[in-house]
Amino acid sequence: MTDLQISLLAIGGTLVVGVIIFNKWQEYKAKKTVENAFGNGHDDVLMNPDAPTDSIVRHEPVFDGDVGVEESLTAPEMSSHDDDGDTAQAVQDKELPVDELIDCVIPLEFETPVRGEKILAEIADLKYVGKKPVHFIGQSHSGERDVIAVGGAYTCLFAGVQMVSRSGPLNELEYSEFIMKLRAIADNLSAHSDIPDMNKVMINARELHQFVAEHDAQLSVNIAANGAPWALNTLLAALEKMGFDQRPDGRLMMPDGDGGSLFTLSTNVSVSETMTSRLTLLLDVPCVAPARDGFGAMAACARSLSTRLGGTVVDDGNQPISKLALDEIAGQVNEFYAAMAEAQIPAGSLRAQRLFS
Repeated sequence: MTDLQISLLAIGGTLVVGVIIFNKWQEYKAKKTVENAFGNGHDDVLMNPDAPTDSIVRHEPVFDGDVGVEESLTAPEMSSHDDDGDTAQAVQDKELPVDELIDCVIPLEFETPVRGEKILAEIADLKYVGKKPVHFIGQSHSGERDVIAVGGAYTCLFAGVQMVSRSGPLNELEYSEFIMKLRAIADNLSAHSDIPDMNKVMINARELHQFVAEHDAQLSVNIAANGAPWALNTLLAALEKMGFDQRPDGRLMMPDGDGGSLFTLSTNVSVSETMTSRLTLLLDVPCVAPARDGFGAMAACARSLSTRLGGTVVDDGNQPISKLALDEIAGQVNEFYAAMAEAQIPAGSLRAQRLFS
C-alpha cells in the first residue's frame, strides 16, 4: 500500500468519526433542550392532570397570529321550532342509546310483556349494520323508556340504527340489512313492527349528513422549533407527566377531566424517529362542549409549550399567529356552537359525540 493510500484511509476514517461525533452532539443538544424546558419546576395549570377543568378554561390565549382551520366554521343552520329551554330539555330527554333525532327508530310492539333477558338474547348479535351502530331500548307498562335490563318486563321494543356518521349517511344496503334482521327478531318475539318507507329514511339520512358535513370542523395550532429539533423520548415523557395521555396511534390526548378528550397533540413524525421540530395541537370542535372552552385551553397550551421549548406558535401555513385573527376565529367558534345548539345537537353532547364519531 502506498503512502498516498494510507493517507486517504486515515483522512476517511477521521471524517467518519467526525460525523458520528457531530450526530451524537446534535442528539445531546436536542435532549438537553427538552430537559431544560421542562425541568424548571414551573407548574402549568393547563398541563397539570390534577388541576380541575375550571382552572383550564379560565386561561385566555395572549399570543399573536392566526390558527389553521381545517374546515370552515361558518355553516348554514338547521331549522328548529324550539326555544332554548325546550332545546335543552329535549336533549336531556334524549340521553338514551336510541334517539329519534339521529336514529331511524322502529318500534316492535308485544302482545304481552316480554322479559328483558329474553329480549337481550335475541338482540345480542345486532350491534351494527355496515358501519352504522344499532341500539335498543324498551318501554315498560308504565310508559317509561330505558335500556333493556335483566329482570325487566317490556311492552314495546324500540330499535334504532344511526342514520349518519363521519363515514357517511345510512345507505339502502345497510337499511335493508337492518330491516331483515329486525324482522327475524320480531318473529322470534311475536312482535308487530311498522317499517318506515326506505325513500323517506334515505332522504332524512342525507339531510342529516349535510348538517354533519357542514359542521365537521377542526382547529389546529402548531409549535415550530426556532432552532434545533426536540428529542422525542424526553419530550414524550415530559408531556405524559404533565397530563397528556398517549394513544396507540402515537397522538397524545389532553383529558377534559370527565373521561373525554379536550384536544390532541401530534409530534408529526413516525414512531421510529428520535427528534421532531414541529408539534400540532388539534381541537375536534363539535365534540367538545362550549363550557370547556377547548379552543382557549388549546391556545393557552400551545403558548405554554412554545415558551418552554423555544418555539413559535404558527398556523398550518407556518405563519405566526396574530391577535386579530385569533379573535375572529373565537367569534366563529361561538357562532358555530350557537348553530349546533339551535339544531338540538349541542357540541359535546351525546348526539354530537355519536354523529361525529
